[in-house]
Amino acid sequence: MDAKQLKWAYLLVLSLIWGSSFILIKRGLVGLTAVQVGSFRIIFAAVFLLIVGFKSLKKISRRQWKFVALTSVFGTFTPAYLFAIAETEVDSSIVAILNSLTPLNTLVLGILVFGIQFQKRQVLGVFVGLVGCLLLVLSGASSHPGQNYYYVILVVIATLCYAINVNLIKKYLSDLNSVSITTGNFAVLLLPALIILSTTDIPQRINFDVTQHSILFVMILGVLGTGIANVLFFKLIQMSSPVFATSVTYLIPIVAFFWGLLDNEMLTPIQFFGAFIILIGVYLSAKK
Repeated sequence: MDAKQLKWAYLLVLSLIWGSSFILIKRGLVGLTAVQVGSFRIIFAAVFLLIVGFKSLKKISRRQWKFVALTSVFGTFTPAYLFAIAETEVDSSIVAILNSLTPLNTLVLGILVFGIQFQKRQVLGVFVGLVGCLLLVLSGASSHPGQNYYYVILVVIATLCYAINVNLIKKYLSDLNSVSITTGNFAVLLLPALIILSTTDIPQRINFDVTQHSILFVMILGVLGTGIANVLFFKLIQMSSPVFATSVTYLIPIVAFFWGLLDNEMLTPIQFFGAFIILIGVYLSAKK
């Protein structure tokens, strides 16, 4: 398989994995708090990666460790908690759709901070995506009054973190093996996640069946949806571009939407329209 075919294969696999992540978060929240879901997600991913990739840490130079630490904060630590907290109030399919703002934010930050070149059509794509986002959120807030749609701000912040992450990797870590980056990320995060988890009421919850089932779902999320997926994602960034890599968010909402249907989540016609507009905006901003 040549490089062009390989990057599309990575994109498809990532969309299936990450599109399923939102329903796994929702299942984790049945028996765990949002902070516990975020912590367990990081811990399971860290243990898995340190087992399979510990030797790769030797490839990280002293100069690169600071960028590995930065990418761990923006690419994993902060979003892991923000997405879990957001899903306590907003449907998983809506969160997945809003995750599509990542390529738009990648473009904006790339222009403003990292000095990448842009075209007028890409700027138009950003504005189109924002219009779609407003439609989606305002319609959701009116049709689901029991949900607190202010929590979508957390999703937007998470997409900004992802945008910072992919630009940092492309600019400062392109010469480093993707397994080394991912394992280094979680080596940095393991202790903070353990400390945060220890401050919760997990000892009192652990004996309940519902908690154990939730931990199982989060373990799948951590190992597959975070550990393995991040290795594939960092490899995709290195072999393509930040905007192409983040265009995986075109497909994530489709996968998440079907999982949402199975879990009795429904979008209003206006929300469908808003989601469609977001994807048009992402397409315009990412298209060469």
